[in-house]
Amino acid sequence: MRPISEEDLTTRARIRDAAMGLFAEQGAKATTIRGIAAAAGVSPGLVQHHFGTKERLRQACDEYVLSYVREQASAGVTDRNLGKPEFIENVHRTAPPLMKYLGRALVDGSPRAAAMFDELVSVTEEHLAGDGHSEVDHRARATVLTAMKLGITVLHEHISRALGTDLYAPQGALRVGKAQLDLIRPEFLGRELFEQARTGLETLEGQQ
Repeated sequence: MRPISEEDLTTRARIRDAAMGLFAEQGAKATTIRGIAAAAGVSPGLVQHHFGTKERLRQACDEYVLSYVREQASAGVTDRNLGKPEFIENVHRTAPPLMKYLGRALVDGSPRAAAMFDELVSVTEEHLAGDGHSEVDHRARATVLTAMKLGITVLHEHISRALGTDLYAPQGALRVGKAQLDLIRPEFLGRELFEQARTGLETLEGQQ
């Protein structure tokens, strides 16, 4: 088996990103290999060479989104980067296409979408369980918090309209981020983490 070249990796990522955009925009059923190929600027045969089938390509998109969420959660929460405006700006820049894909996947419904939701709940639960309060139902809190945050993703078009600002534009993301903190008790996230998130958002807002 020949080694995977850098060009192959770049092409694979371009196909995956094009697929995520189409899946998010028109749903999985309406999206075709030919359409993905056209959006990525490659041949349908090359799409099949890298991913085989549309279902395997969807799976690759799912895995990429989950990997991104895990990495950002670790960088933000575990590595204490929430107070850094450059970290928040990077998330605001890179997250929109992935979150739009995730929102559409949840609406379309599939075993993979269910698995993605469960994984996000587990990631959230791991964080909440670290607060030392063993008597708290962390599973229930994690499930509800995940549903609330994903609700913003699913309803992003309506939220953007109501705000008069694109949710995924820098200003819209800042407004929604600050509103979420206003609605969550500091004790829920942990006072230190809460203050880091608040500081990061306010610093980034002051730089714009």
